[in-house]
Amino acid sequence: MRTEWVGEFGSRLLVREPRADVTEEQLLRVHEKEHVDSMKAAFDNKWLMVGGSVNIDSDTIVNAGTAAAATRGAGLVVAAVDDIFRSSEDGGSGRREDTERPKRAFVMVRPPGHHAEANSAQGFCFYNNVLVGVAHAQAVHGVKRIAILDFDVHHGNGDADIAWASPTRLYVSSHENPSFPGTGTKPGRAGPHRNIVNAPLRPGAGSSDFRRAWRERLLPAVRFFRPDAVFISAGFDAHEEDPLSTVRLSDDDFEWITSEVAALCADRLPIISVLEGGYNVQRLPNSVRCHLRALIES
Repeated sequence: MRTEWVGEFGSRLLVREPRADVTEEQLLRVHEKEHVDSMKAAFDNKWLMVGGSVNIDSDTIVNAGTAAAATRGAGLVVAAVDDIFRSSEDGGSGRREDTERPKRAFVMVRPPGHHAEANSAQGFCFYNNVLVGVAHAQAVHGVKRIAILDFDVHHGNGDADIAWASPTRLYVSSHENPSFPGTGTKPGRAGPHRNIVNAPLRPGAGSSDFRRAWRERLLPAVRFFRPDAVFISAGFDAHEEDPLSTVRLSDDDFEWITSEVAALCADRLPIISVLEGGYNVQRLPNSVRCHLRALIES
């Protein structure tokens, strides 16, 4: 995806591909043990050894490569969190090497994660990559308040499920409604701490609807929350050429929302963005390119 254009960012973009698999301890911060055990059983199914597959549901299918992809995907989000926040472990000494560490990261992984609930894999998602990273940032690096911003065309029911009970986590989402998974249908705040904020978009919604939702509802909620860090569930399947939605966004819209988030965070707040949906493989690379450009230049 990145080979044709990654060089245009020069030294402003550091590309890392560490061997970083998620651990059971890291998964159990957000997933119930029953879920972790059920994923292990699916990944170890002997049928996979002879080219078979295991259906979690009609969309979420385990094959021989799924275990490696899912554990590496969540693990790479943890690795990005460590890269961003590790200076806190030495007390924020202010040494030159600390101040030059990156404050923004884009984690380009598949399978996606924002539909994976605490005890459920669904919607192509096995582990909730973003919330694994959020929990790691809080548990290991002492980050207090984290906002999770989701512009995937589908509601991140897994993000919302895992953030639901925690007043230290804010989840805000724009998404097509009605659409899979059938959650987040009512606009406004939900949850015991009013920390879930939904802005459903009508079928066929365009740029003006999307930008209005973020400008008037979602970004103000993030500002009011005053997070210490921002995570993005970055799905690009709201693109007008994506086969899984009717929302009609362009790459300019993805660049706009990324620039708005970067401006909100300025140089003060770390940003960790994680790839979610985007199923037109011809269009997806440029959407990611625009997202990265805004993260780097804004």
